[in-house]
Amino acid sequence: MTCCADPKKSDGFRWRCFTRNAAIRCCRSLSIRDGSWFQQSNLTLLETLLITYDIVCREPALRIKSEYRFGSHTTADWGMFCREVMLVYLERNSVKIGGPNKTVEIDESKFGRRKYHRGHPVKGQWVFGGVERGSGKTFLVPVQDRTADTLLTVLRDWIEPGTTVISDCWAAYNNVGSLGYEHRTVNHSINFKDPITGEHTNTIESTWNHVKVFLGQYNRGEDYDYHLAHYLFAARCKAEGIPTLLQFLHLVANTDW
Repeated sequence: MTCCADPKKSDGFRWRCFTRNAAIRCCRSLSIRDGSWFQQSNLTLLETLLITYDIVCREPALRIKSEYRFGSHTTADWGMFCREVMLVYLERNSVKIGGPNKTVEIDESKFGRRKYHRGHPVKGQWVFGGVERGSGKTFLVPVQDRTADTLLTVLRDWIEPGTTVISDCWAAYNNVGSLGYEHRTVNHSINFKDPITGEHTNTIESTWNHVKVFLGQYNRGEDYDYHLAHYLFAARCKAEGIPTLLQFLHLVANTDW
């Protein structure tokens, strides 16, 4: 296959077959997008790069639509497509955190917006998370409720046995110590740091603040798996000192489409 100019096509080029056998004439050709990230889009190559850059770098959806005059469906669909790539990557490359001589803080937080006056119950999504002290390794999992069955199942899925686990005094955590973890608690109804043991959950509490700021306009109780994946992907890139867009493009360049 040889790349040839084709001004009649929107991309300006196509892959065209030129066989060396004079007895056979091959007229086969393919789009230069074939088998690539760009194959997924009906946008021009430049538009695809621009919208990918803005989505990965968390530009507001309204600004993207306004600046490039994309339709609402285009912006929403491409945003979901980008975040789906991040989610699949994290699912395939995530491992349990913690282990012997390591400490993980756990907590739950509700994500959502008050639609009415102050004091009304918040309709949203519960998220259960944990952060390993020192490394900053994190898991964030949307959950349907805060019952012991739900939270302890996620805890076993994400935290290695032998870990020192620190939580508040929520009743669902009462049996953490029986699951192969050293369980320590801090009573938040009295203080945020235990005055005797010094235990606290400040790290995971700070993480919730960062996540909610990161989600911003998306903090609406929809598609949390995808938006949390975007946060975790960006956080991993930051921890490794790699620009988020560069890592994303490297990811899609090495994925079979």
